Amino acid sequence: MQNIRIRFSKRGRAKYISHLDLMRAMSRAVRRAGLPIWYTEGFNPHPYLSFALPLPLGQEGLREAMDLRLLEDMPLDEAARRFDGVLPEGIEILCATQPWCGPGEIAAAEYEIALPQGDAAAMQALLEEGNLTAKKMGKQGHRKVEKEIALAPLILNYALRPGEGEVHLACTLAAGSEANLNPALLCEALGCDTPQITRTRLLRADGSEWE
Repeated sequence: MQNIRIRFSKRGRAKYISHLDLMRAMSRAVRRAGLPIWYTEGFNPHPYLSFALPLPLGQEGLREAMDLRLLEDMPLDEAARRFDGVLPEGIEILCATQPWCGPGEIAAAEYEIALPQGDAAAMQALLEEGNLTAKKMGKQGHRKVEKEIALAPLILNYALRPGEGEVHLACTLAAGSEANLNPALLCEALGCDTPQITRTRLLRADGSEWE
């Protein structure tokens, strides 16, 4: 067997494809590509596909990851090439690589965010104060409850740049199983409800790229 990691981008209209629908689309693409995919065992076998830190609906990704397990070894460039012409609009295969890092090693994610009609000075002040909070649904026993979370510990670094009719925010946020901040919550706390959010890459705890 051979484990490979497919790197792909998800942009444009594809950002409105939910994670569940993305899994279905990729499963169909794998079959159409003729890849010798390994199927799980049991009463309901399905192709082994695993996604690292799925994107929330409405957000773009420049370097997303999908892990496959193949029954037969094949050149990595050939595995990537076979996806040509079998993917939905807005999803593009970048390359196929050997997976080096496991999902548990993801610690942060970098984002480029366009905040339309934002006040850069006001946003800078809010970020510098360090007391931004957001409301998030969580669990208390078996019940779902709304909790208020402090955002400052989850914002690892940031830079604001005024633009033409918008403010650009480049930031690195905590991500993964230990701590995770959806950038949409940060944008809401900054007073912007319609941001354009693009995840550029995933990082390990030491700041190196998750590969």
